[in-house]
Amino acid sequence: MPSTLFEKIWNAHLIAEGSGGGLLLLDRILLHERTGGVALQSLRQAGHRIANPAHVFATMDHVVDTRPGRRSNAPDAPPNVFIDVTRREARAAGIHLFDVDDDRQGIVHVIGPELGIVLPGLTLVCPDSHTGTQGALGALAWGIGSTEAEHALATQTLRVPRPKTLRVTIDGALQRGVTAKDLALHLIATRGSAGGRGFVAEFAGPGVCGLDLEARMTLCNMATEFSVFAALIAPDERTYSYLRGRSFAPAGPFFERGLTDWRQLRSDPDARFDLEIRLDASEVRPMVTWGTNPQDALPIDSAVPDFPAVAGRLSLPAYRRTLEYMGLEPGRRIEGLPIDGAFIGACTNSRLSDLRRAAAILQGRKVAPGVRAICVPGSTRVKRMAEDEGLASVFERAGFEWRESGCSLCFFAGGESFAPGQRIVSSTNRNFEGRQGPQTRTHLASPETVAASAIAGYIADPRQACD
Repeated sequence: MPSTLFEKIWNAHLIAEGSGGGLLLLDRILLHERTGGVALQSLRQAGHRIANPAHVFATMDHVVDTRPGRRSNAPDAPPNVFIDVTRREARAAGIHLFDVDDDRQGIVHVIGPELGIVLPGLTLVCPDSHTGTQGALGALAWGIGSTEAEHALATQTLRVPRPKTLRVTIDGALQRGVTAKDLALHLIATRGSAGGRGFVAEFAGPGVCGLDLEARMTLCNMATEFSVFAALIAPDERTYSYLRGRSFAPAGPFFERGLTDWRQLRSDPDARFDLEIRLDASEVRPMVTWGTNPQDALPIDSAVPDFPAVAGRLSLPAYRRTLEYMGLEPGRRIEGLPIDGAFIGACTNSRLSDLRRAAAILQGRKVAPGVRAICVPGSTRVKRMAEDEGLASVFERAGFEWRESGCSLCFFAGGESFAPGQRIVSSTNRNFEGRQGPQTRTHLASPETVAASAIAGYIADPRQACD
């Protein structure tokens, strides 16, 4: 029977299926120090071994110090339990470890594609909710909990409830100054943050084919905020070109053999999906969030909605709480809202292409007085390449802090935060209460919008900065 891309990967990895879902074979397991070390330690203490250490990879990203020189590594710095445990357990288990001083270190969802760990048609899990980012290369990748991680490590399998299928077809092309981040926020704002719950989403159509691989990763990353189980994009020539020569990708005749299989990884023309959504990319404008959920997003030249416009998603008490927390009122235009901070980074928008686009706006300009601006590359490799290209100098001359790679101020767990009450425009994926520090107010946007806003001192339209 005609099959979707998801069904092809699912069936190829299915060991057994029952009322509780399918028992799937796992090709790759990725870990980070926030939860990975604990899972490894618990597994060892229970007397279990890792089924396939060669297919397990751990990196330091969530709580690493990203300040220049990684000050937490100084001899007099207090110990970091998460890092110490992960380092010890990963070495003892014989898995791949990308430590803080390793050139391959970086945010787990950045280095998976960057190093060729994820490949089309594979299954991949990681104890992090944004693992679906890596579905941009045609893999079935999803986030799991630490207990599931232990089971996955010990057996190389997981039992998974079978999700329904959703295809998001995107027509048209994004306009100048509009990005995959804006496209994702547009989808979430129009359909709601629960719009994809229970589904695995395949992004398809000419609007997706026209995106480069890093933009596709942004789209799949933000699909987590649409509540999907996983997100997928069928591999194509752009995918194969991106993967060729990557550290852990097959080489030579093995790569060519892989191509033969990878070219079969697409939904059949008459495959049936449980739900279809269609969008026109040319209609999308730069988007910014106004509330404390990614679905609270609107075009940058719009105003905070009145309650009736969001009553289908928010109760009146929740709406009032959101406005109080964000310090906003109905009818207030988002564009022109003064900011205290600007952050470019996280697994959503910290790749080289993101930094290039932001640097193009910052070139020859200065961050507005009173705005603290920070850029954290997604991996050590991205950092080095950005420095070699002169991008780091552009950020620094503009007044941005230039950092080591890591998750950093994406969330309040790495020891840093913005100050209470500060308003931040951020390229991250979540704007929950306290996400970037106690009482901070986060507005999600593209790297271009963050850069334009940092210069202006208020939330600014990147299309004007591009002119």
